Amino acid sequence: MPAAMPKIDESRPFLPVNIAVITVSDTRSAADDRSGDALAERIAGAGHRLAARTIVRDDIAAIRAQVQAHIADPQIDVVLTTGGTGVTGRDVTPEAVEALYEKAIPGFGELFRYLSYAKVGTSTIQSRATGGVANGTYIFALPGSPSACRDAWDDILVWQLDNRHRPCNLVELMPRLREHMA
Repeated sequence: MPAAMPKIDESRPFLPVNIAVITVSDTRSAADDRSGDALAERIAGAGHRLAARTIVRDDIAAIRAQVQAHIADPQIDVVLTTGGTGVTGRDVTPEAVEALYEKAIPGFGELFRYLSYAKVGTSTIQSRATGGVANGTYIFALPGSPSACRDAWDDILVWQLDNRHRPCNLVELMPRLREHMA
């Protein structure tokens, strides 16, 4: 079955969201963070705001602390991590972020792997991309390759983070993400 084409309702106003990017790596620096660069370029190109950009080491406590700082900030709507979603001993991003989720968004990882299968075949099983919500903030953990970041943004996130996308999107749900906390 062919995928449905994204539909943008031009009668609705675009609502920019504030997005923090965290690169998880023991080896990257600001000078060679190509995955973080790819996400930052796409965020700006879509009309959103890059609220913060950091690099943290492959360490559960360090990753979790940075994500917690962002989800505690009411000015940040979305946290994107890149890196640490594989299966090696140093890949611990899912363990760090999933413990914070109040609600998982399993469809994100499922759709990412489905789309990735067309490009990398069965190698997609090595990705543990994940998504969830914590403290009214969306969190998406993406693989560390620039191409995977481009795929996740271009094929999923750019649409779901645009409140004009039909039939529904994640932005229009933002005002209701903290209902259980009232």
